[in-house]
Amino acid sequence: MAGQDPLLLRRLLRAKDHMDAASHEAWPVSRLARVSGASQAHFARSFKEAFGVPPHRYLLTRRIERATALLRDTEIAITDIAFDTGWNSLGTFGRVFRDVTGESPGAFRARQKAAAHDLARVPGCFLSAAHRPGLTSAVSEKRRQDSDGIDGPDEQTEVP
Repeated sequence: MAGQDPLLLRRLLRAKDHMDAASHEAWPVSRLARVSGASQAHFARSFKEAFGVPPHRYLLTRRIERATALLRDTEIAITDIAFDTGWNSLGTFGRVFRDVTGESPGAFRARQKAAAHDLARVPGCFLSAAHRPGLTSAVSEKRRQDSDGIDGPDEQTEVP
């Protein structure tokens, strides 16, 4: 990415932002190339070089991310989720979802519901403590100690 033209990178980011904002829409390379102001071949090659994945794979990833959130957080039917996230076929959605996550959309939803149910029995104070960052001192104190070269309270030096 460092070797690419900054203006081209900005245009690639514009195309990526368009995909992020409307991942449910069709984004053929020709449309993305128009958004970025590059030829189709140059866009596809530059996008992969800049972001590490081809544009189509990036779009599929965004769609799967959105679908997993909807499966986890809503009761919307799987068919509706498939079409709402930009898939033209329930079969294609299910196949790609399984390829990416390792399980079907229905199995994913069932596992997420079971996990949420298991957490419902755990007291909230324990959940909060488990998700709390492991800070034993204030961030400003840690920064001061790091700049002074002082070991923090968690670090122990071995004595021979």
